[in-house]
Amino acid sequence: MGPTPRNISTIPYGTRHPSAILSAHYFLYFGMMGIFLPYFNLFCHNIGLSGFEIGALNSIRTVVMVLFAILWGALADRLALRRPVFILTAFLSAVAFGGYLLTDAFLPMLAVTVIYALFFGPVIPFLEAFTMEALNRPGADPNTYGRIRAWGSLSFIGVVMAMGTLIETTSTRLVPPLILLASLLLALWSLALPRDLSPRRGSGPSEIRNLCNRRTLGFLLANFLMLAGHGTYYGFFSIHLEQTGYGPGFIGLAWALATLSELAVMMASSRIFKHLAIERALWLACLLASVRWLMLFAFTSPGAILLSQLFHAATYALFHIACILYTDRLSTPGNRTVAQVANNGVSYGLGLMAGFLINGWLYDRYGVHLFLMSAGISLGACALILTVTTRPPHHP
Repeated sequence: MGPTPRNISTIPYGTRHPSAILSAHYFLYFGMMGIFLPYFNLFCHNIGLSGFEIGALNSIRTVVMVLFAILWGALADRLALRRPVFILTAFLSAVAFGGYLLTDAFLPMLAVTVIYALFFGPVIPFLEAFTMEALNRPGADPNTYGRIRAWGSLSFIGVVMAMGTLIETTSTRLVPPLILLASLLLALWSLALPRDLSPRRGSGPSEIRNLCNRRTLGFLLANFLMLAGHGTYYGFFSIHLEQTGYGPGFIGLAWALATLSELAVMMASSRIFKHLAIERALWLACLLASVRWLMLFAFTSPGAILLSQLFHAATYALFHIACILYTDRLSTPGNRTVAQVANNGVSYGLGLMAGFLINGWLYDRYGVHLFLMSAGISLGACALILTVTTRPPHHP
């Protein structure tokens, strides 16, 4: 029997120091997302953009992020330049976001979105790759990923609640400048990343081609469906609540409660995945997502809405951690960055893009009925995961 894996926090400099830096990165990144996800679309709605225009901004941002994140990831793996590319894109994305402060018109905002997305795309998948690089070192345990990632959830909760109160007493006009401030802080903190979290050698074309197998492609398609099913929620949940009669305070509470449930899973992830197979976690999360969307379609009472938000523990946290671990299992050190980019890009990129675009096109006409569509898509993802994970995955 091999040595018992130790928690990353008990390992000397080579892993201990990166864990604190990476935790702070998640804290800053998801603090920014605590402003962006619940309130940026609401800001766009309040300045007069239509549902289609909001969906178009989200979709264009997503597709550009995916395409260029893959290019940035392949470049970083090929030349072993993960850290320099991460720093460069973090700074350039922060500068680009400043363009939102200069206009309220749709077409100029679309141009800003394209430039911003070009550089922002690789930020979170690179961060996931840095984290898995640290957790795959001797003596570390990849199942403790959730404890590092949990700092992001803590930040998200605090920021969402604070923003709900702040917007209730001011306006959504504060959203873009606060996102810009958070982006600048994230860029500055990227300079603290240790150099030894980048691969020591570049990858060859064969290592990237090894990801193109039936199991990996089926897994990515299931991810696509799962996140496409989240398009109604991430794109229009806040707008739906406002139209139902709820104020910014309740909207902030609903988002924060979801993140609080997510945090519980993040903190307990090492114990959860000692008893729950990654494959089972994936299909279970998809099944519970379908139940969650049916609840949001059927009920509008405060209790039912808040109860549905507790399902976020499975539909986001459990699914996300399982995807990161499953992707890491399918990858090698030479293609770890591009593997995490593909996982993030196909799911939170292309999947959400499709969800945003379809919902932006249909929301003004069908409204809350789109949660029924989301439930069906999530069931499809569940069926596909059950199909492609019938045997334990292995490295190509």
